[in-house]
Amino acid sequence: MQQVRVYGAGPAGLIAAETLAQAGVKVTIHDHMAAPARKFLLAGRGGLNLTHSEALDGFLDRYGEARFRLEPSIRAFGPSDVIAWSHGLGIETFVGSSGRVFPRVMKASPLLRAWLKRLEGLGVRLETRSAWTGFDGQSAVLAFGGATWPKLGSNASWVPAFAAAGIQVNPFKPSNGRFLVPWTEHFSSRFAGQPIKNVSVTCGTHTARGEVMISKDGIEGGAIYAVSRHLRDATDQTLHIDLRPELSDGVVAAKLAARKSKDTLSNFLRKSFGLTPAAISLMHETKSQSPKSIALRLIGTAGLERAISSAGGLAWTEVDETFQLHKKPGVFVAGEMLDWEAPTGGYLLQACFATGRAAAKGLLATLR
Repeated sequence: MQQVRVYGAGPAGLIAAETLAQAGVKVTIHDHMAAPARKFLLAGRGGLNLTHSEALDGFLDRYGEARFRLEPSIRAFGPSDVIAWSHGLGIETFVGSSGRVFPRVMKASPLLRAWLKRLEGLGVRLETRSAWTGFDGQSAVLAFGGATWPKLGSNASWVPAFAAAGIQVNPFKPSNGRFLVPWTEHFSSRFAGQPIKNVSVTCGTHTARGEVMISKDGIEGGAIYAVSRHLRDATDQTLHIDLRPELSDGVVAAKLAARKSKDTLSNFLRKSFGLTPAAISLMHETKSQSPKSIALRLIGTAGLERAISSAGGLAWTEVDETFQLHKKPGVFVAGEMLDWEAPTGGYLLQACFATGRAAAKGLLATLR
C-alpha cells in the first residue's frame, strides 16, 4: 500500500487525508500542535459557517481575483457536496436567514469528533507535535494555513523554507478583521461590544449589508468583512454607513424635515427611524445629520494575529492547475496558505475543503 504524508490538521489537510485514504492510500497526518483543527474549533464557537447557499456564480465572485484559480476545485466539490459530506458524518445542517449553512448543533466540536472517527476508520494516523522540517523529495500534501491566530497553529513558520527554495510567497495581510477608529472615550466605553444591525456599508463602489460591531478601538462585523479587502487596500479609508438602507433618500429627508422643534434629536431618531442607542450615538460621534450619510474615518487595520483570515500567501504562479508546486514535483498545497481571500459566511471553509480535496486528487494522479 502506498504511503503519503499530509502536513496540517486543519480542514484542508483533514479532507485531503480523507480523500487519499478513501482511494486506498495509507495516510499519516502531521501537525505541530498538540491537537488537530484548533482554529476550526475556534471558528465553530460562533456557529460554524460550513458554506453558503447562494447561486454558484455569485458565490464564486466572492473570491475576487482568485476566482479563476479556485473555480475548478469549487465546482468539483461545491456547497451541495459539503452539505452532503456533513450529513454523511451524521451532522445535519440548515440554511440560516442570511443564506449561510450551519450544522444544526451550531458547534464545530461534534463535527470534528465524527470526522476524526471516520479518518481513524479509514486507517489514517494522526501525529501531533510533529512539525514539517522542509522539503525532502517525498510526495506530500501541505496545508499549513495562513498567518492569523498563530497561537492556534497558523504561524507561517513554513515561509522561510519556501523562500529558500525560490518559491514566491506574497506578504500576509489581515482579512475579515477589525478596522481601527479614533472613537471618543465616551463612545467606546459605552458601546464597545454592541452590534448595530441591518445596515449598509460602502467603500468606493463596493457595498454590503449586514451588521457592524463596535469595539473599543474600532469596528468589525459581517458587513465590514464583506468589504474588508477594499477598505484595507483603499487610499481613502473612509467607510460610509447607511443605518436605514431599506428607506429611500426621499423618505428619510421627508421624515427629517417633519421633526418638531420640541423633539430632541435622539428621541426623534429613536421614534422616527427605530434607531438603537448605539446607532444614535454613532450619528452623534460622527456629527452626521442623516442616518443615511455617516462617514466614518478609519486609521488602519488591527493586527494580523487576531484577524479571522489572511490575504497573501503562496503565489498562484508557483502552482499548477492540480495544486502541485512547479519547483517541487509531488508536493501539493491547499487551504489558506494559498494567496486568496473571501468574506466570512461559509466561503472560507468552502475553499479550504475544495482545495484540500483537489490537492489530494492531484497527488493521487501522480501516484497512479
